[in-house]
Amino acid sequence: MRLGVLDVGSNTVHLQIMDAHHGSAPLAYQSFKEEIRLAEYLTESGDLSQSGVERLLGTLNRLKSQASGIAIDETLAFATSAIREAKNSDQVLAAVSENTGIELQVLSGEDEARFTFLAVRRWVGWSAGDIILLDIGGGSLEIAAGDQEVPRYSNSVMLGASRMTRQFLVGDPFTDKSLKKLERHIEETLAPLRNEIGDNSKRNAIGTSKTFRTLRRIQEYYLPELGKDLTLDGLSTITRKLQGMEHSKRAALPGVSSSRATQIVAGAMVAQQAMKSLGIEKLIQCPWALREGIVLQRLDWLKS
Repeated sequence: MRLGVLDVGSNTVHLQIMDAHHGSAPLAYQSFKEEIRLAEYLTESGDLSQSGVERLLGTLNRLKSQASGIAIDETLAFATSAIREAKNSDQVLAAVSENTGIELQVLSGEDEARFTFLAVRRWVGWSAGDIILLDIGGGSLEIAAGDQEVPRYSNSVMLGASRMTRQFLVGDPFTDKSLKKLERHIEETLAPLRNEIGDNSKRNAIGTSKTFRTLRRIQEYYLPELGKDLTLDGLSTITRKLQGMEHSKRAALPGVSSSRATQIVAGAMVAQQAMKSLGIEKLIQCPWALREGIVLQRLDWLKS
């Protein structure tokens, strides 16, 4: 099958077209993506503003047009944090349906963690045993753990890199006061989770998402002797470096775009505290994440 996976996230709208069939790895065929930072259009009342809705509709229609020449058997369209939290999400979904013909399904945070966990399990295989997954998005942090394909524990907390930047960080470079305020918030949010999740000392820890991929590249740049896996010691070192940099210097680092440079400090702080709070010393990078998990789940359903 040729499947389209449309992901409406807090930062980007991404249409990934994949060739897939049951029992094989999904293969990327073509990708269309626009960064629209949808979460920034949430008003103080909690609604997605009219300008945000209009930008979303325009983006969806452009992506549809760009992919119009590709024969797709089925499109799986979903939305995550930004639309999930919007108080007017029902009206937004209706507007999307009416103006684009796309029926968006809103994923819960727990579903987001569960689908991503499935993708990670299929990627790392059964030999990895008990695993814990961390996935930092624009709006939320997903955590899941278990030794099967369905996690025993799955959760989503509002610690996304873009969200934390907007809510807490000011200045260029960011002020010490705002950094300390964010650090306290992350610690307080994560503190109750360790008892819920259990001991991670014997679990293989896996990271997905562009935030972890970017942090790993920065660690390789500054600390090549640590290897390709992101370590807590390495992350602590590069987080301090990133906190002291101006935006332009962060944007000049390998693998860091101008937009990513804005939120990479918050992303690093969330990653560092998550690893510290959950007792994780090393994180293996997995290239598969939510979109692959949704494709795999769909193929499993069709097979059954």
